[in-house]
Amino acid sequence: MDLKVVTEPRIASAPEGTVVLLIGTRINKFWMVHRWVPVIASMIPMLIELKKNKDHGFLYSRAWFNRTVIMLQYWRSMDDLMRYSHNTTGKHRSMWAWFNRAVRNDGAVGIFHEAYIVDPARMHTVYRNIPEFGIAAATESVPQRVRPPVPGAAGAEKA
Repeated sequence: MDLKVVTEPRIASAPEGTVVLLIGTRINKFWMVHRWVPVIASMIPMLIELKKNKDHGFLYSRAWFNRTVIMLQYWRSMDDLMRYSHNTTGKHRSMWAWFNRAVRNDGAVGIFHEAYIVDPARMHTVYRNIPEFGIAAATESVPQRVRPPVPGAAGAEKA
């Protein structure tokens, strides 16, 4: 990934149907390291699998680490995401089965995910003075066009 700062204002140009997935882990009991470290580490084999095979529909990801570990992912479509998550020969399915056996409801570590389908006509993005990031890095970015003011909006000139 190129970490060169792009100073020109840009916006994302994501195809309709692109999926934004927030997936993460929350450490509830810090002292139960044997519970939460394997959960966090389980993401690594899945990411390797996804990056090796573009047919899964995985586009891009970034992670942030704190008490709650959050990974932001982008997928080509919801169908691709669901197909991967239910694939009985893939890493996700075996990791999910392991989590349900090993951790279950002991409260040491929690997990979550949220998936949203992108509608380009109903999204707003801006990137300036930042390396390619987010949905723009996952799909495509284009120069931001200056839009004329909306009549009647604050700051618009009156005729």
